Amino acid sequence: MRLAFVLKGGLHPSGRIEVVPVYLGLLAALAERHAVHAFVLRHLPAPTSYRLRGIEVHDLGRPSAPVGLTPVAVWRALGRAIARHGPFDVVHAFWADPQGLHAALAARAARAPSVVTCDSGEFVSVPAAGYGVQRTLRGRAALRFVARAATRLHVCTAQAARQARALGLDPVVLPLGIEAATFGPRRQRSDGPPWRLLQVAGLNGVKHQALLLDAVALLARTHDVHLDLAGEDTLGGALQARASALGLQSRVTFHGFVPQDALVPLYHRAHLYVQSSYHEGAGVSVLEAAAAGVPVTGTRVGYLADWAPDAAEAVDPPTAEGMAAAIARLLASPARRAAMAEAARAFVARHDVRWSAAELERLYRALAPEVHSPAPDAV
Repeated sequence: MRLAFVLKGGLHPSGRIEVVPVYLGLLAALAERHAVHAFVLRHLPAPTSYRLRGIEVHDLGRPSAPVGLTPVAVWRALGRAIARHGPFDVVHAFWADPQGLHAALAARAARAPSVVTCDSGEFVSVPAAGYGVQRTLRGRAALRFVARAATRLHVCTAQAARQARALGLDPVVLPLGIEAATFGPRRQRSDGPPWRLLQVAGLNGVKHQALLLDAVALLARTHDVHLDLAGEDTLGGALQARASALGLQSRVTFHGFVPQDALVPLYHRAHLYVQSSYHEGAGVSVLEAAAAGVPVTGTRVGYLADWAPDAAEAVDPPTAEGMAAAIARLLASPARRAAMAEAARAFVARHDVRWSAAELERLYRALAPEVHSPAPDAV
């Protein structure tokens, strides 16, 4: 098949920085059997094409002139690029706005079916974090348009499907797996103290690391714990200041951005992975933790909502007191931690990147029964 993917970024030519590993791994797996072209909106400074792990990447560029950044200009550039490199059997976009908007329109112009993956904030409103498509009239209108224009909507979790159905939408549910071997083999961890807690996520409002810092401050009264936070800081040092005000200078390490290969040692030494997000459409770092054998607790969103209570422990309602209590319970119960970790690891093993690629291929063939031959270099 000839497959076109539309993304906002995540496929940097280095393959190491500015990448979204779950998308890169998935497209690379599909590229082993199909001709895969990725059209990236407004990422690199200038338009360029390059090959990355078998994927033909076409970055549309991020021109400095204001007219070059208008939605109409992006839509036209995408349409021209898809026409130039097509025809394609399916056009698949990640995130509804703006990628899904542009992709669905471009697919219609090319007379191809389209799939839009909604694994961001498409179905929620989180005023406390200024986040969520449902928070604004424009966002709600954009999602309605995408739902009408796209052939199928896709979500990764049962929780996201429930949120979509509450809005009258009917998505297909299909987890997007990871390259699980990257985080193994699992090794036997010795129990603490000290106990190592881990979160891998950008430091931002929706990930709500402030809640986790407050929980650690409570927990530190009775437990020898250390929190590792790995992720780019977009809050200008506000969380570091909060940690200092809570007296956690020696109990929290802010690692900043960490490439995926360098994350593995952090996962391997962690006793618990703790999620504090207001919202997750899925939660790739939860999959990574599970692949590394790390039990997971935290807010009831994304994969964690689907897995609780057998493969994860959800904190609901999400308070610092509740999170501290959940962490303390798990640290005191090695049997519970081991059972959760094994159940989560089994899920990740069953739904790895190759499983996801095969399931998506099945979906694509159902949408496009008459397929074009793959390009010769993709056979």
